[in-house]
Amino acid sequence: MTFFPRSKVVVSCLAALSGLTHLGAQAQTEIQWWHSMLAVNGEWVNDLAKNFNASQKEYKVVPVFKGSYDESMTAAVAAFRAGNAPHILQVFEVGTATMMASKGVIVPVGKVMQDAGFKFDPAAYVPAVAGYYTSPKGEMLSYPFNSSTTVFYFNKDAFKAAGISTDKPPATWPEVALAAAKLKANGHKCPLTVAWQGWTQLESFSTWHNTELATQGNGMRGMNARLVVNSPLHVRHIENLGNMAKQGLFVYKGRGNVPEATFVSGECAMITTSSGFYGNVAKNAKFGYGLSTLPYYPDVPGAPQNTVIGGASLWVMSGKKADEYKGVATFFNYLSNAEVQSASHKRTGYLPITLAAFKLTETSGFYKQNPGTDTAVNQMIRKTTDKSRGIRLGNYVQIRAIEDEELEQVWAGKKSAKEALDSIVTRGNEQLERFEKANTSKN
Repeated sequence: MTFFPRSKVVVSCLAALSGLTHLGAQAQTEIQWWHSMLAVNGEWVNDLAKNFNASQKEYKVVPVFKGSYDESMTAAVAAFRAGNAPHILQVFEVGTATMMASKGVIVPVGKVMQDAGFKFDPAAYVPAVAGYYTSPKGEMLSYPFNSSTTVFYFNKDAFKAAGISTDKPPATWPEVALAAAKLKANGHKCPLTVAWQGWTQLESFSTWHNTELATQGNGMRGMNARLVVNSPLHVRHIENLGNMAKQGLFVYKGRGNVPEATFVSGECAMITTSSGFYGNVAKNAKFGYGLSTLPYYPDVPGAPQNTVIGGASLWVMSGKKADEYKGVATFFNYLSNAEVQSASHKRTGYLPITLAAFKLTETSGFYKQNPGTDTAVNQMIRKTTDKSRGIRLGNYVQIRAIEDEELEQVWAGKKSAKEALDSIVTRGNEQLERFEKANTSKN
């Protein structure tokens, strides 16, 4: 899951598409795809479109970088109101509740696929992935695309230098703290950092420990959910991280995916972040690295349970022509191909969204050749509970910002963990109440 700042890479993205502009004698139906992928993942998106376009002559998918996830959502809303929305919009997982509540804005992906005559079986997808984007009535609303989950990366070279075993990486938070202390003693200035702190340290932390982040099954059962992220377990964890920050064992490096650069550079030796970070690490890290499961507290009953989905899905915008929807469905059918899915999974670290793609990757020997790359899948294919199925809360973009603000106060030593988490609950519930009121009045 990655926020991406605006960048001049947009220019290179458009340049990369210049080779795709040649139309045959028969006019192709053009499909506009707005996305928020940059750098190595942006290259992947462009290659997917290029390969699909080369596989047939009827449709042409044009991927367009529209800024960060929240920027692209804002742009799409404006475009929809102006009558020129894209056909496909990539929306990060925290925007799911907002998209679901947007009446008349989207067409459910299940309907798009069925109307086009394609077999579309939600049971073919990894359950935790399909379930996240499925309505209470069982209808799949968006197409799972760059689905990720939170994992733990560590610098093997730094571990070896500090006398820490790389064969059995830290699995629990006490073990992470011990490893951080050894790294610091060996001169490491940044033993541990975290990216996507709200996602990794509150959301996935909750489901990994089979503990509610919010009521109503974390919002899955209704819009009247309220945050309960100030439980004793949450306070204990944030307090521990705050103490590690005071000791220089945990170093806060910024919001979103910003801290990832400090791991790739070798500055920070351990990081919790998205499995979708793998492509960047594999391409750019100049040291030995490893992947492992998200740490947990071994004394918490039911832990570890399962982590939650991150990344984004593809939503089909309403108001388009029938032949354009047929093109969208044809593209999604191409993306569902097990070989395409497996290749994307190997390249990026995002989940293989279908069970067939997971099996194909496994039988290819990829996981044995690249230990730890199956971590994300294994965390997600565990059986879910009513507390761990996922997080579906309204106004969650705003709530994530609140989480960032309050957690930063803890890392800076300006607030206690309890004070910050209480504030997240109070301020976050105001957002949830506002969302519920706005969307209940529509019905």
